[in-house]
Amino acid sequence: MEQVPQGISLDTVLRFVDIATDALSSAREEIDALNVYPVPDGDTGTNMFLTFSAARDAIREAAMSGADLGAALAAFRHAALLGARGNSGVILSQMLGAMSVRIERAAASESYALVMADALRVATDASYAAVGEPVEGTILTVARAASDAAQHVVATGKDLRARDVFSAAAAAARAALARTPQQLKVLADAGVVDAGGRGLSVVLDAADTVLTGRTPVTTSARIGLPRIPMPVPDGDLTPDGPAYEVMYLLEADEPAVATLRKTLAPLGDSLVVVGGEGLWNVHVHVHDVGAAIEAGLDAGRPYRVRVTHFAEQVVEARRRRSDRTGRRIVAVAAGAGLADLFRSAGAVVVEAGPGRRPSTGQILEAIESSGGAEIILLPNDPDSVRVAEIAARTAEESGAARVAIIPTHAQVQGLAALAVHEPGRSFDSDVLEMTATARHARHGAITVAARRAITMAGPCEPGDVLGVIEGDFAVVGEELYSVAISVLDRLLGAGGELATIVAGREEGAQELAARCGEFLERAHPHVDVVVYDGGQERYPLLMCVE
Repeated sequence: MEQVPQGISLDTVLRFVDIATDALSSAREEIDALNVYPVPDGDTGTNMFLTFSAARDAIREAAMSGADLGAALAAFRHAALLGARGNSGVILSQMLGAMSVRIERAAASESYALVMADALRVATDASYAAVGEPVEGTILTVARAASDAAQHVVATGKDLRARDVFSAAAAAARAALARTPQQLKVLADAGVVDAGGRGLSVVLDAADTVLTGRTPVTTSARIGLPRIPMPVPDGDLTPDGPAYEVMYLLEADEPAVATLRKTLAPLGDSLVVVGGEGLWNVHVHVHDVGAAIEAGLDAGRPYRVRVTHFAEQVVEARRRRSDRTGRRIVAVAAGAGLADLFRSAGAVVVEAGPGRRPSTGQILEAIESSGGAEIILLPNDPDSVRVAEIAARTAEESGAARVAIIPTHAQVQGLAALAVHEPGRSFDSDVLEMTATARHARHGAITVAARRAITMAGPCEPGDVLGVIEGDFAVVGEELYSVAISVLDRLLGAGGELATIVAGREEGAQELAARCGEFLERAHPHVDVVVYDGGQERYPLLMCVE
């Protein structure tokens, strides 16, 4: 959009939504375990992740279809509204929507820092306005602290950048989060910070990371609060509190929604109504489900009605998980040999390959058939990560298992992660170790060009050999071996102790892999070399350096 201030780009927004989604995914179980207010149903982290990931998927799809920043942001806030789940998820959706509108409406004369600070203010005001009875010590308090800090920065500083605004906002959010037990007795009694506030802090930390490259210290570590291993909440639900959570989307005009708020307020608590332009997301905790839905019918057209009985939710989740035991790895394999490698390491395999990537149903079936109470997913392909996220979300919603995704983008990353899997560790520690190993595994491959194209390494013709490094074409050559050793040399440029070479199904691929192994033994004698028969299509060799 031409009027947008210089510095606000769709690429920056896309980096933020990706990092924030990954961060919420990683923190989801921690946040679920913190969830004691307003109802200890242990799903705040999951709800915030589902809300944000729905918005992320929409803006990614819009960007891929060629949408400009304004259209992409519109898709982002609409998806956040439609995908909002739970009390904190609905509030988060309102904040995301308000921020995106402020960014979209920014004038070219406004500084990037000023727009971001004002977007935080608008988002906070909108979130308070959306809640029937705002309570301090919650996500609202954390949002206000972040907004106030951002406003202070732009009021007192000169030549500011957005990174200054978000650094101050994220730090203030973490400090406010640490104080939430002083504001809500139920948090102090449980020895935890507010779950929704923690989720918002994760999102603000992600923005800080995008703009500064820093990874903030997590709040829970700083304030010394216990990490509660509570995949299903054990706390008692408040006996005199509302028994049901009611959510629905509502088509109605603003005057009718104002009346709806007044009607719903005396029926229960945790009332949040967000949206605009004729579409609203309604959330409330009540005893009388019928009255809450009838109020929606009086206001307009409610649909996607979702009713959750808190006590039954907890009991059902416990029952489902009590039937499952142990920890399982589910891995996507792109070749017969790779499938054998994953199976030999104890993984449940979902077979795939070029042109036949797995569906959500296939991954979900593998999760359910594994019998594990804890599941670690290895998608091993960038296009399969999103499918795995949906399958994981579905499995967790059904109470089938705890599920974590290691966002592996290559088969060899999955092999590296699986090599350090240790069932004797705690679930979180195992996921952390496997994730760190996968991220530090530099991967490459060689393939043959099928058509004329322009690559990052220059033009290529059909039949040229292409060297791939970290998903990008980095070498163009005429001969498989020379391109392969060039890729290996580049992968080893930053050091490494172990090189893995996986031969494809093409004729001569195993001999090529053996030659490359011999080259490494001569040129890099300090590096251990492992050669496997992977049987993958299109790629004569896959390579990895750890």
